[in-house]
This record gives sequence, structure tokens and C-alpha cells, in this order.
Amino acid sequence: MIGAKCAAPVVILGAGPAGLSAAYELAGRGVASVVLEQDSVVGGLARTVEYKGFRFDLGGHRFFTKLPQIEKMWKELLGEDLLVRPRLSRIYYRGKFFQYPLEPLDALMGLGPVEAIRCLASFVRARLAPSLPEDDLETWVSNRFGQRLFRTFFESYTEKVWGLPCRQIQAEWGKQRIRGLSLATLLWNSLGGNRSNRTPKTLIRQFYYPRLGPGMMWSRMRELIELQGSRVVLNSPVETIYWERGRVTAVRAGGAVYAGEHFISSIPIRGLIRRLAPEPPDRLRRALNDFHYRDFIIIALIVRGRNLFPDNWIYIHDPSVAVGRIQNYGNWSPEMTPDSCSTCLGLEYFCKEGDALWKASDDDLAARATQELAHLGLAGNSAVVDAKVVRVPKAYPVYDAIYRRGLAVVREFLADVPNLQLVGRNGMHRYNNQDHSMLTAILAARNVLGASHNLWNLEVDSGYLEAGPDMTSAQIQALEESQPRVPRMVASA
Repeated sequence: MIGAKCAAPVVILGAGPAGLSAAYELAGRGVASVVLEQDSVVGGLARTVEYKGFRFDLGGHRFFTKLPQIEKMWKELLGEDLLVRPRLSRIYYRGKFFQYPLEPLDALMGLGPVEAIRCLASFVRARLAPSLPEDDLETWVSNRFGQRLFRTFFESYTEKVWGLPCRQIQAEWGKQRIRGLSLATLLWNSLGGNRSNRTPKTLIRQFYYPRLGPGMMWSRMRELIELQGSRVVLNSPVETIYWERGRVTAVRAGGAVYAGEHFISSIPIRGLIRRLAPEPPDRLRRALNDFHYRDFIIIALIVRGRNLFPDNWIYIHDPSVAVGRIQNYGNWSPEMTPDSCSTCLGLEYFCKEGDALWKASDDDLAARATQELAHLGLAGNSAVVDAKVVRVPKAYPVYDAIYRRGLAVVREFLADVPNLQLVGRNGMHRYNNQDHSMLTAILAARNVLGASHNLWNLEVDSGYLEAGPDMTSAQIQALEESQPRVPRMVASA
């Protein structure tokens, strides 16, 4: 190991919600740490980008949790700067808005009488003669909503996000996302057929959001961590992770070497394996190819005019354009858009790092976003006055046919290196929300202090109840159920 050598009881890789939460938990218990971050700002995938006074979020990060402990932490950090915002998100299809989640009567009325009759006929055919087996998402959804509604409200957006035909996505994903509902049950409920169905008293129709975007939360957390004696080192990408049988010994990042007793990593698993020195066992090196990701590009357009639409975000179910979702940041927080005569819209394009879209120039991407916004009728070309492009690699871990194999090998390795813990979305290759990422990191920090939480199986881990007097197994189950799901590919015949 060459270069300056720093030491801390705990070395944390990555200053996103997970890495910072681990450091915050440790600092509150009197344990110092050093957090190493490759970027020039904290927040990771949940950071806020500032451009000419406009602020935008990489995808729109709704602060909502079923864990009182996480909500309490958010409130402690931001106080009055944590706003309660109304939620409105809709589907945009053929120039019309439809409620999201899908409400059948609204959908059928919006499609018009002729198309509504066709959709109902398609649904009746599906119920009388369902397609079997229903192993893939297209078949599973079509059997419950009919082929025409599947084509209209499910197919386009799903395929944009995941880059896979719905025929190649396992039906299990639909069961998780749609929770077994059908058009018949939704129509019955919407007509008042289920009188016992009550809306829970939660923030379903509203959510918390920092006044200046999610980056405000993580910047505040960084300040408090450093006030308590820990360090957050920016512009320090992890270069080498030194290990020996039984433990990790140090990390080289940004040209400096940081020794520690415990290590917590939130960086992508593939990157972690590549940086191990000496080289890890052959089996672990082969597991590199078991982890894949979906990336995306966000193009922030500054547009003349206010209140272009009232939604926080809209889903674009139109196969004629590549944009998948559009954020309206002024509706997340008014202070994200400082100019009272302008709107900042974030157009999201889902892609794969290195493909043609990813490699397109910023000017070409801005022109495409401008043209597609005009094509959708949401703003004219002349209304767009400026643009900022941000590429976001490894935004979504992919649950394909082989990722579990890779995770099994990684967990075997970790069992032999007990002073290294993996946390967060990319650290664990798990498509979770920021509250779950924070929780894994908090429990990892408590493991450093002597606890024994199983971070890989929280929903059934009895030790989880040790995390705090207010946590219950019901809360854990609710947390698990609130996490977004990722589709899996249908196995090849």
C-alpha cells in the first residue's frame, strides 16, 4: 500500500442515503467513520442537481416510509424544511391524462365510447378463454384486463423502463405490482361494491419532500456527521480494496489509503469485486458477469410558462416517443424553480450504458427531448429556453435469471470476511427505496457495535426487532411490501 495512510474505526464506501445513514448512526453513538465518495456532492442517486438556479432531482425522490424511526430521522434533520406535498401522478396517452394507479371507469371514459366497448369486449374474451400458461407478464395482465387495455396502459412504459418485451418478463412481477387485481374487481370496487375497503391513514396522497430537493437532506446529514467528528471525503473514487483471508484491511480512494477495523460498502457489487486486491477467488471473479443494470438519462428542460400540468410526474404511455416519464419539479417544491415565469421539466430516458442513446451528444439529447415534448403537446419547441443533461449509470439493478447466483457467491465471500458489510440499492443489488437503503445501513452500523442483524433477509430476521423499541415485525413486513419490484426474465426454453 503506497501513499498517505489515514485510519478510522469504520470506513464507508459511498455517500448516498445508505452510506451517510451508516455514518450518522455511528456518529450518534460516538463512533467515528470516514465516508469516501467519488462525486463532488453527496446523495448518490438521490442527489439534487443545480443548474442556473434551477434544481432537479434524478428521477423524483418521494420521501415516504412505513417506519416511524426513518420518518423521525427525516424530521430531525430538516425540521420545517421538510415539506408535506400533495401527490398527483397520471398516465399520458394520446393527448389525454388518466389516473394512476389505473381507475377503470376513468380509463374507459377517457378512451371514448368506441374504444371502451372494444376494451370491455377484449376483457370478456380474456375471462371466457384465458391464455395458458400465463408465465409471462403480457399473458398474465391480458388475462385480467384484456389485451387492449394491456396494450394501452401496461406495455409501452414497462418495455421502455426495462428494455425487454413483456413476453420476456416473468408473470411474478405483475403479481407483485398489481397484487392480483383484475378489471372486474377494480370496477366492482369503484362502483362501491366493496364497502369495507377503507383508505388507510397514510401519506398515500401526500409525501414529504425537502424544500430544496432531496440533496438538501443528505447535505444536512453530512454537516451533522462532520460536526460529530467523522469525515466525508468527496472526489475520492474507490480504487483498491485491500483484503486478506478473514478481513478487509484498507481502501485506496482518491490516491489516499484508509485503514479501518470495519468496512461498509454501498458501491455497486460489480465495482467492489473488480477493486479487490489481491484478486478474489475465481468463483467470485466469474460472478462479475451475473450483475446487470438499467441506466437512464434525465434531460432537464427550462420551459417558458407556469403550471403546464399539475402533476408531480406523468408516465408517458406512447410508443411513438422514447421518453418514459416527465417530472415537474415546481410541483415537488415551489423553490426548485426560482423563476416565476418558467417551469423545469425532467424528461427521463431509460437505456443501457454505452448504447446509442447513452453516447448521443448533450445537444442531440436536448433537441430530442424538446421535439418529443412538442409532439406530446405539452409545450412547443419555442417554449424551451435551456437544457441540462445528466447521465445516471446503474440506476436500477436488474433481476435477471442469474443475479441470484451471483449474490449467493458474494454472500459466501462475505461470510469469510466478516468486517465487510454491503448496504443500499447497488451495494446489495436490490431495487429498494431510500428508506430501506437507510435501514440496511443503520443496522449495519449497529452490527459494528455488536448486534447481529441479517441485512439480506430483514423480513424474517428475528434479530431485526433489536433495532429499536418501536420497531415491530408488522412494520418490517409493511416496509418490504412498500419496496418497488423489478421484473425477472422468463427462462429460455
